[in-house]
Amino acid sequence: ERPVTWSGTTRAPLNNQNIYPKTERGVIPLRVGVGGTPESVVRAARIGAQLALAIIGGDPARFAPFVGLYHDALKEFGRDVLPVSIHSPGHISDTDEQAIEEQWPHYYSMFGRIGRERGWGPTTKEHYLNEVHHGSLYVGSPETVAQKIAYALKSVGATRFDFKYANGPMAHSKLMKSIELYGTKVVPRVREILSQEV
Repeated sequence: ERPVTWSGTTRAPLNNQNIYPKTERGVIPLRVGVGGTPESVVRAARIGAQLALAIIGGDPARFAPFVGLYHDALKEFGRDVLPVSIHSPGHISDTDEQAIEEQWPHYYSMFGRIGRERGWGPTTKEHYLNEVHHGSLYVGSPETVAQKIAYALKSVGATRFDFKYANGPMAHSKLMKSIELYGTKVVPRVREILSQEV
């Protein structure tokens, strides 16, 4: 990769600066995050960006129509099919019970803050557990989270899962444990599950 020269209106210009980290293929793919509006999906296709579905609640399968719309729009704009990813929150621990209990107070705090900003009512533990067991909250043991991720990827036709591991002021050691389990247990297990179904 070569040094970058750039100027804009919100920061000092870059003059012949090296950018780090270096990318594997010399380019960082552009992804547009969408949360459920058809207009955002079509806009991503129009500019030739990869689609990142920000799924924070409910069954991820309900986003499959957006992927269909995205593929149709790419075709209409004369573009090749591009990858789709999912971006969702979660927490991984050694057992389902441990992960659920560790995450609950932070989910409650975060959901309450966001809910007030968006005019939602307060959340309940029942709602939280429903999202854990049936929705788009990836909380549990490595096996549980891997099974949920594999289901989500298959149900919408996505090829990448971005795991939002920090959800409120959880202890650093628990965040590090979640990241470790994601990389060493969950990701390999998801690959194994998906390869068995080809």
